Amino acid sequence: MLRVATVNVNGIRAAYRRGMGEWLDVRKPDVLLLQEVRGSDEILADHLPPAGGWHLAHEAGHAKGRAGVAIASRLPMSAVRIGLGTDVTGDAGRWVEADLEVPAEGDGPVRTLTVVSAYLHSGTVGTPSMDEKYAFLEHVTARLSALAAADGLAVVAGDLNIAHREVDLKNWKGNRTKAGFLPQERAYLDRWFDDLGWRDLGRDLGGPGPGPYTWWSWRGQAFDNDAGWRIDYQLATPGLAALARSAAVDRAATYDARFSDHAPLVVEYDL
Repeated sequence: MLRVATVNVNGIRAAYRRGMGEWLDVRKPDVLLLQEVRGSDEILADHLPPAGGWHLAHEAGHAKGRAGVAIASRLPMSAVRIGLGTDVTGDAGRWVEADLEVPAEGDGPVRTLTVVSAYLHSGTVGTPSMDEKYAFLEHVTARLSALAAADGLAVVAGDLNIAHREVDLKNWKGNRTKAGFLPQERAYLDRWFDDLGWRDLGRDLGGPGPGPYTWWSWRGQAFDNDAGWRIDYQLATPGLAALARSAAVDRAATYDARFSDHAPLVVEYDL
């Protein structure tokens, strides 16, 4: 079994201070996809050192303390691709890919698994940030189309900042005109699933909903009342989805036990 975990850490240093290391010791993922790393290559390596068996790929955001995506893998990386070539400053630290070498079965060949850590813009209605989000979504759609056409094993995971259906957020009626649940945003996910063939493993293996949610505001009683959003995903090509066996959201037992405002989504694949 290959265990792949994705989580928006909301700053890797802060996450470790809050107990992320203890979660890693228990969960032991083979591949860890991180968003909002908010640090340099050196800071990432301090927390997930190569000497500890991690192969690392990372793109920091241009603005200090913002964005940043990373892949930490126990499997060797044969290739790394940074970004989507948008040449837009605000798009840095939002997309990193790696081709991982999956050990052969018996006398079979070594297989390639492409993994992506993605962090989409949150956006605010009526501001340029929504235009940036839609522009980035166009680039993401083009890349997903290319990966799907390659017909290999691939997973695109991370904080997409879009809840797909009403069952994916508690207060869907109050958020119909808010970024993250706009029809125009949700239509991109429709296209990825219906036209390009990507599978939403959190939903496929997590039941019909509502939830399980992956993000809750730090403010108020959102976490205690489970008033959350499902905005963190593992999207798999059909070939990889057929090998997925389980998906779980590692929701903390209590508010003060959280190491991020997001909970990890963990999927196990029978490779």
